[in-house]
Amino acid sequence: MLGALAINVGLLAAGVAGALLFGSLALLADAAHVFTDVGAIAIGLVAARAADRAATKRRTFGYGRSEILAALLNGALLAAVSVLIMIEGIRRLSDPPDIDGTGVLVVGLVGLVGNVVATALLARGDRDNINFEAVLRHSAADALGSLQVVAAGAIVLATGWLYADPIASLAIGVLILAGSVRLIREPLSVLMESAPQGIDVDELGRAMARVPGVRNVHDLHVWTVTSGFPALAAHVRTDPARDVDAVRQAIEVVVRERFGIEHTTLQTVAEPLLELEDRRP
Repeated sequence: MLGALAINVGLLAAGVAGALLFGSLALLADAAHVFTDVGAIAIGLVAARAADRAATKRRTFGYGRSEILAALLNGALLAAVSVLIMIEGIRRLSDPPDIDGTGVLVVGLVGLVGNVVATALLARGDRDNINFEAVLRHSAADALGSLQVVAAGAIVLATGWLYADPIASLAIGVLILAGSVRLIREPLSVLMESAPQGIDVDELGRAMARVPGVRNVHDLHVWTVTSGFPALAAHVRTDPARDVDAVRQAIEVVVRERFGIEHTTLQTVAEPLLELEDRRP
């Protein structure tokens, strides 16, 4: 992420200078997107550092959700930037200004190369981490945005059709908005303690209930603490003829090997004992 941050700072400077020199909204839109990338990477780095901090007595899960908050913030920034870009693009459609097609093309090519390099660097990281994935999606969208800038510059240079620039900026805005949807939806899902993606809770419950010695599974909860950290809690009624600890360990094996959940909290109670407790006045 540090390497991608350095590349994006350089691209931001080039994009703003090119937009001012050549009067291109597409370049300015792309520069705005790069600016959000710089912020996204900075936020991601801070969140990653915070997530490495040890748990405390007050924060027993540590600071892992700082990465979730960072991803949500980055998604919101992307959505806001996309709306601003599309508003300005619509305004310019009514009166497209003169732009320098050659300059836009050159700066767009520089941005395209830089964004491809930055995205290639980021693609080597942990794609399961939602904070890192947010940064990668910013960079990948920038590469596509730069490609659209190149196309706009080439069209203006070849045909003189000035509408290519605001149309390209609108396309970039739509692209950014589409990329922001997942970055908002997934962190919100984690914060609302939804079941992790890819885990069928009904099937999970059935798999637990099929473990020898299990008579009933209830109060089953599955959620994500932070990226790559699913957790499970449940009450389990067991056969009194079975060793309770052995049944619990067998359930943990099934949950870990079939569903990838290692952090489990299981309350296992032999059924006759539970029935006696239920009959107490």
